Amino acid sequence: MTAASAVTGEYARQHLIDPEVCIRCNTCEATCPINAITHDSRNYIVRFDVCNSCGLCIAPCPTGAIDNWRNVPKATPYTPDEQLAWDALPANIELDVVPGEGVPSEVRALTEAATAGQGGPASPPWSASHPCVNLYSIAKPAIATVTGNYRLTGESASADIRHIVLDFGTLAFPVLEGQTLGIIPAGQQDDGRPHGVRLYSVASPRDGERPGHNNVALTIKRVMEDHAGQPVRGVGSNYMCDRAVGDKVSVVGPYGASYLMPNHAGASIMMICTGTGSAPMRAMTERRRRRMALNEGGKLMLFFGARRQDELPYFGPLMKLPKDFIDINLAFSRETGQAKTYVQDLIRARGDDVARLLQDDDCYIYLCGLKDMEAGVLEAFRDVCAGHGLDWDAVKPELLARSRLHIETY
Repeated sequence: MTAASAVTGEYARQHLIDPEVCIRCNTCEATCPINAITHDSRNYIVRFDVCNSCGLCIAPCPTGAIDNWRNVPKATPYTPDEQLAWDALPANIELDVVPGEGVPSEVRALTEAATAGQGGPASPPWSASHPCVNLYSIAKPAIATVTGNYRLTGESASADIRHIVLDFGTLAFPVLEGQTLGIIPAGQQDDGRPHGVRLYSVASPRDGERPGHNNVALTIKRVMEDHAGQPVRGVGSNYMCDRAVGDKVSVVGPYGASYLMPNHAGASIMMICTGTGSAPMRAMTERRRRRMALNEGGKLMLFFGARRQDELPYFGPLMKLPKDFIDINLAFSRETGQAKTYVQDLIRARGDDVARLLQDDDCYIYLCGLKDMEAGVLEAFRDVCAGHGLDWDAVKPELLARSRLHIETY
């Protein structure tokens, strides 16, 4: 069964125990506070109608057998009797929806504007995982619960940027690094119509903000002025930044089938971003960090710009990452006592390394942030190429043809 023929919202996320890995130690059953886990002489199983996905059983499990999930039709999840009879977990149902079908026109317009710099939608890297798209619509949104709302920037910073965590409970809302989701703010516009969808990049990796939990993180800046500096109150950003823990929000999507990270061993990633454009970069970096022990290789190189250090999201955690894991280049344009520096300046300064990665078929480049930065970054690539015997006008089409250059600016 696939979701290509399914009605949006028919699927849920079922917690299961892998019978091939489970050692029947009873830790999970003893840990579960609501008696959702039971067993017979053959298998330990999770009862779908009782489990609330609290995750308390995940960490104590010595083998990881408890940390398994499957997309299932809401009406027909795997029954206890079925699970007790298993010798192995069933295959997952791929929630496949044809890209572009059912996408609201406003979302399509935003996406087209964001990807204009690369000539429109592009193909994903050849090794990217298969994305699920368009699972929840404006008519039938997913309902998520706010479980975290943390200010990332300093209290004295002019920008109020927040890390917001949404939990979907048992509802299936699978996302990959680089995808976006839509938020429908509550209330109405001045003309009485409902507010339109606001898109936000997912800032957490595919296994959730907290592994084993069905949640995602967003990086959202409270908008109080437009790009020209004129006062304006962003409807979507203020709505989300004002949400308290426990509040419910309507979510649509997920969207995006091309701005995805490569998965093959040895793949390098060059990430260029400003402000909240760091969201997909944070997701990709965290995915790699959680897999460091696998020694998959590949270089991570980050160019990250903000006005000042206290306005740079995730600065603290970023500084704790091993230097041999990620090559970090920070640009501050308004830092007291320092010359104005932009990401394009650092790209030129690191020209030797940038030129080498541009020529590396296993390097994938991601640009995300304000539209104003796009031209400067591409011009910096042109300068780097010129200084290393390359022609940017020839290099860029080749990058696009090989799905190695991905641009989303707004």
